[in-house]
Amino acid sequence: MEKYVPDIYQKSIYDINYDMLLSRGIKCLLFDLDNTIAPLKEKHPNDKVKQLFQELKDKGFKLIIFTNSPKMRAKPFKDELDVDCCSCARKPSPKKFLSVIKIYKFNFSEVAIIGDSMIDDIAGGNGVEITTILVHRLAKREYPLAWFKRKYEKRIMKKLRDKDLFVRGRFYE
Repeated sequence: MEKYVPDIYQKSIYDINYDMLLSRGIKCLLFDLDNTIAPLKEKHPNDKVKQLFQELKDKGFKLIIFTNSPKMRAKPFKDELDVDCCSCARKPSPKKFLSVIKIYKFNFSEVAIIGDSMIDDIAGGNGVEITTILVHRLAKREYPLAWFKRKYEKRIMKKLRDKDLFVRGRFYE
């Protein structure tokens, strides 16, 4: 069950203490796209996301959109945010995580994943031992397969809550 427990849990990408991540040696942030950066219905990043990403680049972070979505879905975000992208990542599989870390020559301790899914983002990141950051999903609308994952995720959350390992709404760094 511990593979589903995030290292950090915050309400949104805007509530994360990025200076603290820098002080911990994090240099690369892998951002999930759907329901983390933008709701599924959004085709382009909004101004608030653009501003955050520019601030993070100014701080020296390497930013990568790391999504299970296809390239066509991710491309407008990649282009408008001027960041790199790994689409069709097949999270929680470790393959693309390891590939990105190798290509960009980061140590595992220098990489964090930020996402809204315990099953894809957190379990995937914990599987390769990078820092994991869970945020609340932005919208209820998701891909059809996500409905099954969310149902399973609710059971995971209940088990974690019963063991006092994770409580939804109890944010921490």
